Amino acid sequence: MTNAPQFPEEMGFSQESSLERDAARLDECVARLAEARKMISSIIFGQNDAVEQTLIGILSGGHVLMVGAPGLGKSLLAHTLGKVLGLLDKRVQFTPDLMPADILGSEVLEEGADGKRAFRFIKGPVFCQLLLADEINRASPRTQSALLQAMQEREVSVAGYSHKLPEPFHVLATQNPLEQEGTYPLPEAQLDRFLLEVRLGYPDADEERKIVTKTTGRYPARPRQVLQTDDLVEAQDFVRRLPMPDRVLDTIITLCRECRPESTSLADIRENVAWGPGTRAAQALSLACRARAMLFGRFAPSIEDIEELAVPVLRHRFGLTYGARAEGFTAKGLITDALAHLQEKN
Repeated sequence: MTNAPQFPEEMGFSQESSLERDAARLDECVARLAEARKMISSIIFGQNDAVEQTLIGILSGGHVLMVGAPGLGKSLLAHTLGKVLGLLDKRVQFTPDLMPADILGSEVLEEGADGKRAFRFIKGPVFCQLLLADEINRASPRTQSALLQAMQEREVSVAGYSHKLPEPFHVLATQNPLEQEGTYPLPEAQLDRFLLEVRLGYPDADEERKIVTKTTGRYPARPRQVLQTDDLVEAQDFVRRLPMPDRVLDTIITLCRECRPESTSLADIRENVAWGPGTRAAQALSLACRARAMLFGRFAPSIEDIEELAVPVLRHRFGLTYGARAEGFTAKGLITDALAHLQEKN
């Protein structure tokens, strides 16, 4: 990072910025992230894009929704991230009978040695730094909504009292896209709280052979802690301090507006999208692009980062019409078309 090129001030980069004064610390941060990524990739095979995107989501300080068939490593990825990044991780298996108190905690009436009774709050599993919400769409909307305040405000309210969650706090939720019987689709308000939707697909033949060989031996690889919690918090701070070139910011704003039926110039989006990504989507894409730039050792985000992250950031913030689904339109395809349209204009 210390050898990064200097950028002209008219692009929004100050020669006297505090980030440049902290260049040595930033170099160390990038090196630690590279080591962490290497460690994660030594445990998780065949899912490079998912590893990269999930790590970007955590570096951005956000939450990640992981979608994929059973047996593709979603839970293993979450556990590995917690171990490598030095985060206190907990897991909740979402089921139809799960109640909000099972996640948040509850108050119990206790009698002390002096015979007096008082309520004591017993913290639920949400009081951690990395919460794996496994098969989140199997719980009722009432239980799903219990996470809304935790995800957005980093606190929970029980019996009229607010309780702060540990810092940092991240939710990695998994969702099975194949089996929909007995599930409750996540409401749009909660989907919007996820910074990224990460899709895990089947590995290719070589990667699958490697997975089977490495994981069924007598001594399977174990994740090793690479970062401390303070290291991750510092990295998240650096992400927000990275400068954003005007051209990249303008492209993010224009892309989000092109994906909304009210403001788009594309007929397919205007006719097939019921609602598009809101301003939170633009904020999420801005942070994710900064995080990806730092992950790859760059001083500032570029248009390439937008191209790589637009789909995972925006696709779960789309509402397609029934007619669009029947005709085979997808959020990914519409986002790709919008990106291609912007590239042609530029």
